[in-house]
This record gives sequence, C-alpha cells and structure tokens, in this order.
Amino acid sequence: MSEKNKPGPSALTELESKQFLKPYGIPVVNEILASTIAQAVKAAQSIGFPVVVKGLGKELLHKTELQLVHLNLSDAAAVETAARAIEQNAGAKLEGFLVQPQVAGRREFVAGMFRDDQYGPVVMFGLGGIFTEALSDVCFGLAPLTERDAEEMINSIKSKKLLGPFRGEPAVDKGLLIQALMGLSKVAVECPEVSEIDINPLLITPEGKPMAVDALVIKGTPKPPKTFTLPVSPADVAPLFYPRSVAFVGASGRLGKWGYTLLTNTIGGGFSGEIYLVNPKGGTIAGRPVYTSVSDIPGPVDVAVVTIPAEAVPALIPEFKKKGIANMLLIASGFAETGGDGIKKEKDLIDQARAAGIRIIGPNTMGICNPHIHFYCTGTHVRPAAGSTSVVAQSGNMGNQLLAFAELQGIGIRGFCGSGNEGMITIEDYLDAFEVDPLTETVMLYIESVKNGRRFFKSARRVGKKKPVILLKGGQTEAGSKAAASHTGALSSDNRVFDAVCRQAGIVKVERPMELLDLSAAFSSLPLPKGKRVAIMTLGGGWGVVTADLCEAHGLEVPELSEDIIQQIDEILPPYWSRANPIDLVGENDLSIPMTTMEALMKWDGCDAIINLGIVGRRHLMSRLADSVRLADPTCPEDFLGKVNKALDDFEEKYIHHIVSLMSVYQKPVLGVSMLKDETDLTVTQVKGFRYKGLFFPTPEQAVLSLAKMHEYQKFINRENPVS
Repeated sequence: MSEKNKPGPSALTELESKQFLKPYGIPVVNEILASTIAQAVKAAQSIGFPVVVKGLGKELLHKTELQLVHLNLSDAAAVETAARAIEQNAGAKLEGFLVQPQVAGRREFVAGMFRDDQYGPVVMFGLGGIFTEALSDVCFGLAPLTERDAEEMINSIKSKKLLGPFRGEPAVDKGLLIQALMGLSKVAVECPEVSEIDINPLLITPEGKPMAVDALVIKGTPKPPKTFTLPVSPADVAPLFYPRSVAFVGASGRLGKWGYTLLTNTIGGGFSGEIYLVNPKGGTIAGRPVYTSVSDIPGPVDVAVVTIPAEAVPALIPEFKKKGIANMLLIASGFAETGGDGIKKEKDLIDQARAAGIRIIGPNTMGICNPHIHFYCTGTHVRPAAGSTSVVAQSGNMGNQLLAFAELQGIGIRGFCGSGNEGMITIEDYLDAFEVDPLTETVMLYIESVKNGRRFFKSARRVGKKKPVILLKGGQTEAGSKAAASHTGALSSDNRVFDAVCRQAGIVKVERPMELLDLSAAFSSLPLPKGKRVAIMTLGGGWGVVTADLCEAHGLEVPELSEDIIQQIDEILPPYWSRANPIDLVGENDLSIPMTTMEALMKWDGCDAIINLGIVGRRHLMSRLADSVRLADPTCPEDFLGKVNKALDDFEEKYIHHIVSLMSVYQKPVLGVSMLKDETDLTVTQVKGFRYKGLFFPTPEQAVLSLAKMHEYQKFINRENPVS
C-alpha cells in the first residue's frame, strides 16, 4: 500500500474509549448511549437527576470547544433543550448522545499516554480540567511503569497538595490513581496500535475516588521499528583509553594546528607509549621522524589520531585494515554536523570502518584522556589528576572546560572523551563501559541528544544502581508542535520527557555546568547521606540562617537539637550559645571547639549530614591582618605573626584530617564552606590513608545543592536496591 493510501490514526468515541480502558483498571463513570433526543431524556430519568449530556462522534474530539457538553441538567426539559443544542452544533458528525450522572468533584486531574519517537511509550499525569494547558502542571514516565514509578509521578506535580484532604473532602485514593497509571502503562505495552490516550478530566469524587468522566483513545498503524546505531561492546571501548602506541595521522609542526596541539599535549602529559607521526611530506617534526603513510610505521599501532580533512579520511580505512589499526580517534570535522551531504558522508565512512573492523570515536571530537596512564590527547592542554570520575561530553569545548575546572579544584578524573558526532561509539556505549569499569565510581555527562533513547534509559538505570550518573543536558527547548489530538501529546516536550528519563533512571540532573563539578566532587569525596536531616555548624549566625533556608528550599530538614546533644555542646561552647540548629560557634577563637563540636554532631543520631561554614579559610584573613600589622605597627614581632599564621595552617590541616577520619567511622557526609579561598585552595583535599576526602565549597548554595542531590540519589538507591 502506498504512503498516500495508508489509513491514518482514528479516534474512538468517548464511549468506546472508556469501554476500552475499563478492563485495564481505569475507573470510568457509568453512562448510557442514546441514539435520539427521546432516548436521551429516558436515559436521564433512569440515571436520576442531575445529569450530563454530551454529543458523541468519532470526529467530535474537542466537545467542550464545540459546545457539545451540557452539565448539571436538573430535569427532562433541560435534557431535551441541551440535546437539541448539541444536535444543531454537531451537525452531520453527531452519532448519538452520551448521558452520565453529574459527578460532583472539586479536583480534576489529567492522565494519558503517547508514543515518543526516541523513548517509546510515555505515560502522563497532572493537573486537569480547564487548567491543564494553562498551568501545564504535568509529569511523565516511561512505560512500563513500576508502582513506585507511578507513585513518584503522582507526588512530583506542583499541585500535589490537592491530593491530600481538601475543603472538607478526604485525601485522594492514591491506590486507585496508581492503578489507573499502571493501566495506561499496560495498554502502552500490550497495544502497539494505540498511539494516544487522553483522560481529562480524571475527576476526584467527594469520597476521594478518581473517576474518568471523559476519555479519548486514538489508534493507528504502529510505526515500523526505528533503526539505531549498532552497539559497541565495553571490551571494544576500553582499548581506546589504554593505548601502548599512538599514531598521529596528519601530524604537523605548526603551532595552532590540531596535528601539533594533540601531539605536544600527549608528549607533554607524560605518555610513555610509542608515538608515531604520519604526514605525506615526511621529514621530522619535534625532532621525531615522520612517516609518509601508516604502512611505513615499523611497529603496531593501538590508536590512530586522525586530523586530516574529512574528504581524505575514507582512503585511510583500507590502509588501517592492512596495518591492523583497529581504533581511530577522528578529530576531523565536516561530517554529519554540517547536515546534508555531511550526514551521508559520515554514514558511508562508519559503514566502511565497521566492515573493516575499525572502531571510531567521533568524528568531530576534541579528544580523549586517561590520567591513570598519563595519556592526555585533547584539544586543550589541561591535565587533571587521576581519579574516579569518568566524563563524556558531546561538546568538546564544554568537556575541556570541565577538565580545566577539575584540574583547578583537585577533582580526579578516571577518563574523558569528547564523543563528537557519535557516528559509531555513542553515549550509550560509554555508559555500558562505565558500568563494568572498576575504576569508575562517578559518571559525569554533558549531552545534547541521544542516539537511542530507550537504550540510554536502560543503560543509565543499570549504571545508576551501582554508581551515580550526573548529567547536564544542553538544548532543553520544547519540541516542535506534535500532530496530536489530545492534551497528552500536546503537553509533551523533549525536556519534560527527558526529565522523566532522568527521574526513573536515577540520573542526577543539574542545570548549570559548574554543578557538574560540584556534584562530582561531592559524590567522589563523601559517603551518601542516609536521610535528609542536616546539622549546621557555623562561625557566623547569618551564614547559618541562610544555609537553613537553602536546606528547606531544597527539600532537606534542619532538625531541632535533642536535649542530649544540647547538654554535650553546653560543655564545649560558652553559656550564651543559641542552643539551636544551626549551631553558631559565636566567633570563638579556641581552635579545639570546631573539632569537638563536629565530633559530637557526628555521633548524634539526630542528623544524617553536617554542613560547616567559616571554619576553614580563616588563615587568609589572618594573613591579611598580619600584612596590615606589619605596615601599621613596626614594633610587633615578626615571629609572633608567623606563629599565628602557622597555627591556623596547622589547625586547618588537622581539622580536615579529623573530618575525614570521622566520616570513615560514622559514614555521614560533611560538607564545608570556606570563610575565604584563594587560587591555591582546592575544593577537594586528599587525606592519605582514607577513602573519603575533605570538601569545601566557596558558597552555601553549592554545599546545600550538592547535599540535596546526594539525598535524591540515595532515595533512588534505596528504592532500586532495597535492603532485604
């Protein structure tokens, strides 16, 4: 059958839609179908007044706008008048009348299902009625849903207070709501011919029971399965990060050329493997011999870094195959990112490489690095220390900036890849590799799109059960208009569906680039909090108040101090301390006070995490004071000033060691905020002999957000890996 003659989507009538949905556990209103006005009156009398009368017809999808819905009809005459008005407004499209009891209810929600091109079937829930599109308070979940997924959807809308007791009515029966969402999920999985479902309103009766009083089901021919990029196994990804020999194809001796930048970075970073240079001109570069082709290279090549123009790359494939080069880092641009012919050029190259058994990172990549073997082959000369955070960025510039920040803040990197166009190796392949990599403890991603949405979701969820996945998404704009006849499809967008992917997969999603680094520092340095109760210890009252407000705004709790902990701190602080959380150390200069107070809070079972503010960083203020004293008072002994500075330096070192030691014992995270920082201060401080690290941010906002995201991730872990 030609595309022109294929049947398009068709809508079931409201009655047919409800009859279809009812066996799936979706509560629907009782109603009677009437073919004539007289039958409508008779049906109303049998139901009992007041009633609702609606026009029915497959082409009458938006009945309210067409004035085909008449509510609260109190007698037979009102029903007859309403039916005649419906008959006039609907015209030839009218197939009958639907008569329902007038269901009282002050709360209206909406639920539905649609099929996303990238992620497959998606279930929707949110605020309904006339506010559905005006307020757009909805959330989404990928089918199949678990009951926990459905419950999280229900609890994540902004209007969730309406689910509790409301104006004398009881709380909504969440069990029935969950049952309805699970029913939609089941339809999505079992009925591929159903393209959309819209239930609006899903009315809440005065007894708190949800009831579908209107519904729309759209059926159509299922779309053919989408073709996705073939997976690359973790065993094939790993060798790209562990080369024993590297060939630079397109090596250059000119500053500013990619063939020179990558070469000098690799050599300057301390790579100990063999390095070969290839350029048709031959000669020498940086004192090294240059081979005119890869076939002239005397030894084996594990990775070839290709910087030649795009049009010359395909000719390399047979040469690489003959030489036995199985891995290519393709820096060259001019492929799919240019659109049009570039897309075909990239596909042809990837097909050719795959047939030859060659794996390609890129094209259009900014490079890779593995600090664990001093392999830094990136477009900028940044060299973060070896660590446990694996980074993939679809923007090379963003990735290199993240590496630069990581280097400055002391955040260790397991490995980095600028994934480029992902012609062959995709973000999903990297996730699968990180899952089995023993050195990866935290995954950090900057992405703008995914090649295979459903695979991305499954991989991220698997990885997330073992190690945190922290993600920043670029280009979070609403998708173009959808050819949807329902609210469900019309309200969906790329970013909303992606938010659902992140929530269900346990991805820790952030909104700004620096949050990636903050969270990477937190997850790689601290134990996870077991709950959301935060004790705040501060050297200044104002900071404590601000931090407490931030905790509440991010869903954390600042509990009252117990009598027991108050008594313990009474023995540490002066009698005029506040006896409240936040605990103000009242500007005391006794350096033992923060140490003993911290230990008391770590032992206290009334908190799950501690934020300390202003304890570290005072040495900078003291240093400035000393400079002023030298200028103002020449009689002040220099050795005295030096001793004061050294005392604070020694204290901060001991204090950080003390915190790390306590975290190891009590398994509570401690996040710090520095009084003052300079360019020598790191966010992360390693303490020899300990797994955990000292963590001190410049602002309370960074500390609180990091802790809130850690708590969010811990809830996902508890849900996915329940303790038996």
